[in-house]
Amino acid sequence: MATETPAETPRTAAPVKRKAAAKAAPARKAAKAATTEVAKPLSGEDVMRIIQLGKGSNSVELKLSIPMGGHRATVRSIGLDPVEAQPRQAFYFDTPDLALNRAGVVVRARRIQGGRADTVVKLRPVEPDTIDPELRRSAAFKVEVDVMPGGYVCSASYKGLCTGREVQDVADGTLALSKILSKEQRAFFRQHAPSGVTLDQLVVLGPTFLLKAKHQPKNFDRPLTIEVWFYPDDTRILEVSTKCLPEETFNVGHAFRTYLADRGIALGAKQEPKTKTAIDFFGAMLRQVAG
Repeated sequence: MATETPAETPRTAAPVKRKAAAKAAPARKAAKAATTEVAKPLSGEDVMRIIQLGKGSNSVELKLSIPMGGHRATVRSIGLDPVEAQPRQAFYFDTPDLALNRAGVVVRARRIQGGRADTVVKLRPVEPDTIDPELRRSAAFKVEVDVMPGGYVCSASYKGLCTGREVQDVADGTLALSKILSKEQRAFFRQHAPSGVTLDQLVVLGPTFLLKAKHQPKNFDRPLTIEVWFYPDDTRILEVSTKCLPEETFNVGHAFRTYLADRGIALGAKQEPKTKTAIDFFGAMLRQVAG
């Protein structure tokens, strides 16, 4: 494992004026309107690939994002009490030209109600068979397959803990990002970041405000996670998900789809990944401000 390096301070993005956000909103909404609303079904080859990836993974997360017009109905139909939701803030870190995003590397810090926070350095997609067995010995490291209508991805991530105050200080530029990442996370970053990209080159993307709730439905035997992400252009993403062991994927997936369909929730809508949407949105705002 690599040795520790000197602290590296991320550069906080220049304050984004409301005018810049207003310019970003129409373009993004127009792009959404022009996009087909139907997800391409998974093929037989996709299914076999998911099985293969699952064999080398710790878990599988089944996800469904709901079109904006169905958010209120979805919350009511699954019986979620809105006061169960916990407020959070997600901060992403990348170069101004999103070099990490293009390389499949994600660096995130998340503030959680009550003063807690966590961090993650993630790589996707990955081939589970190529991962160093030494990494798998860490309880902070995991390999997971995300499956949603029309797509799937296998990722490897190193998680860490810190305080909400520390995350805010990093976002404000008064604390080095490396100070809230573990030695293992920093080594994982150096191994997979594009050549020449270091932590001190990263800028802050966000924050994105979100609400997250754990919910146990009456007619489904597994807990659900419901997240609503709010973006500065007044759009939002609602995602319903559940987790299972790889060998349970298709039994749990069938039960999950049946449960949602019985409540009138659309299953075939085009999916909007939360992380990609946040990075794309704030990356575009950075470019506008710089311009």
